[in-house]
Amino acid sequence: MTNEKKERNKEFMELLRENGLKVTSQRLRVLEEITHKDAAISQPDLEKIVGKDIDRVTLYRILSSFEEKGIVHKIFDLNGTATYAMCTSNCTENHHHDQHIHFICSVCNSVFCLDEVSLPKITLPSHFALHSLAINAVGLCANCQKED
Repeated sequence: MTNEKKERNKEFMELLRENGLKVTSQRLRVLEEITHKDAAISQPDLEKIVGKDIDRVTLYRILSSFEEKGIVHKIFDLNGTATYAMCTSNCTENHHHDQHIHFICSVCNSVFCLDEVSLPKITLPSHFALHSLAINAVGLCANCQKED
């Protein structure tokens, strides 16, 4: 194991402990796969990658607990498939602060978090309370533009 991977593993173990989750090889593996990608990753894609080591039900439970604890957030792609990306550090249990634009490629269906793009100011009528905000931008990602 490289020093970089050891360091990442230590960070993942700390993240799990901070969120009251038991450190398991399966949870560490899922975190490794999610952070390894530039784009959000779908549960079916995760199943293909970790399928020999983690069964579907366990993977679902891991992703659900990660989302509940504010470790990952869920974004739906153009087909309605749930994809997962790491949360920012200010997300907490049952309260996500990952309110940013998501870019979805209309060709490959990849989902990217655009943290650096500012959200428009949302002015709500009185007596309305905003709990979450989802803004998706659809277009061509860099890879699909190269192929076009």
